[in-house]
Amino acid sequence: MADFHGVFPYLVSPVDPDGTIRREVLARLCEDLIASGVHGLTPLGSTGEFAYLNNAQRSAVVETTIEAARGRVPVVAGVASTSTLDAVAQAKAYQKLGADGILAILEAYFPLSDAQVESYFRAIADAVDIPVVIYTNPQFQRSDLSLDCIARLSAHPRIQYIKDASTNTGRLLSIVNRCGDSIRVFSASAHIPAAVMLIGGVGWMAGPACIIPRQSVALYQLCKAKRWDEALVLQRKLWRVNEAFARYNLAACIKAALSIQGYDVGDPVPPQKALTADECTAVAAVLREVG
Repeated sequence: MADFHGVFPYLVSPVDPDGTIRREVLARLCEDLIASGVHGLTPLGSTGEFAYLNNAQRSAVVETTIEAARGRVPVVAGVASTSTLDAVAQAKAYQKLGADGILAILEAYFPLSDAQVESYFRAIADAVDIPVVIYTNPQFQRSDLSLDCIARLSAHPRIQYIKDASTNTGRLLSIVNRCGDSIRVFSASAHIPAAVMLIGGVGWMAGPACIIPRQSVALYQLCKAKRWDEALVLQRKLWRVNEAFARYNLAACIKAALSIQGYDVGDPVPPQKALTADECTAVAAVLREVG
């Protein structure tokens, strides 16, 4: 199976007001990100507004990303649903389109027990022949993955990675300690990537990498080389982007930044709102600061 590591930008989903996916814009973004040295692409992560798209739109985003990547970097497609049956269908469809991996996300309306949460992720992993990254984000998910559940899922042959978007770096270390090499950890924008790399992480899956790909790759390379002093200097500089990302709506912030950089990605999907002019000015200032 593919070995995932390094910088995987969470791609935005460029959408027209009528709901049409702007395939050319997304393809250009993918091409430029690959040219910047990223190690993979992740359509339909949180930044990709998966919760606001229908199945046809999601498929168009994944298909466009796979076609743009042309096998040069792995594509790990986000799968999310409140229904296990629907999530399994998505995973199978994205594998058929050519996805190299699945980012498994649980949406929940009613609270779920540990056993129910585990069965959801296990069903997705059972349905495909490609690696699965399990995603946990207690800020947005009604039913989160417990450490015990993560440990059990890590024994599945295809559940090889976890992207944890909590703000608790100690939780990441607990996952590393409990699961060892059976599951590898990706940092989120809620964490300090250099710190996650220091405790054994394998990379960074996050929206900010869309707008600072070269700097993100440089940070990863410094961490891999164990040049920690230099890595922390760069990390301090880049943290301004993470702070902005946390301050505003996820998709609105990244889409505004990409628009400033010349990508016509459009506004976030309603009822979300685009950033105000003052907020865009603040984002532009951060981009100038990080170069």
